[in-house]
Amino acid sequence: MTKTALAALLASAAMAASAVAQAEDSACDRDCLIALADAYASGVVADDPGAVRWADDAVVVENQSAIAAGEGIFDTVTAGPTTDYAVHVADPVSQQVGLLTMMSEGDAPVFVGIRLQLDEEGRVAEAEHLVARDLSPGQLANLQDERPRLMEPVPEPYMDSRARMIWLGRSYYDALDNNNSAHSNMADDCERRENGFQTARNPMVRESAGGNGQFDPIFAYLGGLGCAAQMDTNMWEYITRIENRRVEIADPVTGLVWGVSHFEHDFDKQDFALVGVPWADNRHMEFDPFDMPAIHIYKVWGGAIHEIEALGIVMPYQTPHVFED
Repeated sequence: MTKTALAALLASAAMAASAVAQAEDSACDRDCLIALADAYASGVVADDPGAVRWADDAVVVENQSAIAAGEGIFDTVTAGPTTDYAVHVADPVSQQVGLLTMMSEGDAPVFVGIRLQLDEEGRVAEAEHLVARDLSPGQLANLQDERPRLMEPVPEPYMDSRARMIWLGRSYYDALDNNNSAHSNMADDCERRENGFQTARNPMVRESAGGNGQFDPIFAYLGGLGCAAQMDTNMWEYITRIENRRVEIADPVTGLVWGVSHFEHDFDKQDFALVGVPWADNRHMEFDPFDMPAIHIYKVWGGAIHEIEALGIVMPYQTPHVFED
């Protein structure tokens, strides 16, 4: 654990009592929600579900399976945060908070997303975990700390309303599902990372030992485009449906929006037409059907999406949802 991460962990422990006390008496404000998320993460590491107060009928879900409070990562995670990477998205309006951070299960690093929903008494009514394992060195290189601007407050002239931010987060799924960037508003500088891999605005000519298809010249070209331009090539046609879209958490201070969704991939065909891609008019893909539950965090300012940070896991095709949109 880095010194910065250790200091953050100790600070979060010190703030946990006041956060829980505030939650007992009134709605959690932004600072309270962030402290609560950190207290929850500390409880995960310590295998102590009592680090937060639970509603009697609390629902806990990890990687799409219902579990009991204190199970799942409470039993498997042994350390965290293990890097300086920690992205909080706190929303006092919805009384929800999301946290992306790095933890470890023994010697294995894991990328963890946690969403908490409080009830009217400030107790955790919903806890949702998404855990990505088997991370490569290429992925881990981008999960050591956050991108420079991701957690910075948005300057007042560029801040968006919470309602506008929620719309932008939802619109991304529409644009992706319809292969049409006009459904959303993504800035020219929009860069996306998924499980640490940079998947938009890469150098057009590159070689990488990290994998992720960079040695395929067509994929390398597509990965060099920005978020909007990629959609207009039809490269995401292999995504059959995006279900269970839940975009309910937005923090106007940092301009971050937290979205949860469930991607389904039928792969009832293997060839997908491309539009405006040099040297290729189609892309051949041979995969068995699979699902991908995912978290997307959008950095929004000036009415547009500028950065996307995502966590996703591969699961069996048509895995059922516990939480519904």
